[in-house]
Amino acid sequence: MNTFDKQDLSGFVGKHLVYTYDNGWNYEIYVKNATTLDYRIHSGIVGNRWVKDQHAYIVRVARDVYKISWTEPTGTDVSLIVNLGDRIFHGTIFFPRWVINNPEKTVCFQNEHIPQMEACREAGPAYPTEVIDEFATITFVRDCGENDDTVINCPASALPADFPANLRA
Repeated sequence: MNTFDKQDLSGFVGKHLVYTYDNGWNYEIYVKNATTLDYRIHSGIVGNRWVKDQHAYIVRVARDVYKISWTEPTGTDVSLIVNLGDRIFHGTIFFPRWVINNPEKTVCFQNEHIPQMEACREAGPAYPTEVIDEFATITFVRDCGENDDTVINCPASALPADFPANLRA
């Protein structure tokens, strides 16, 4: 018997989170609504990439635990477990080989380059897939409400040096 409502995403939708993987990569995500997210990558092989309005599958799996999954136009598949109670993430990223071989081709505002991302995906190679399977620590959380296009609206390189300390939690 469940002790929580699996359909209730109200404790997660509108959350803006910054997190750092154990490998040092720093990411940021905004759960825009029940099916959409925006994200920005601060460091790692595709650091400074940012995306708005990414369609995602978002589910609640426990009282303070959510799962987000999506496929990017690049062919990259992502699955995240977000444990808000313990402020921990677990992420699995399935990079197609072309992204590993040429990550710089994806470092952009994806929304303005979707046809190029799709062309690179089709050209490949897709295999062997590179799997990144890491835990991360949530370093910042705030509630921004739903559908706020100002939360993630520029690349990481355009943020103040004291980000996210300059934000209200």
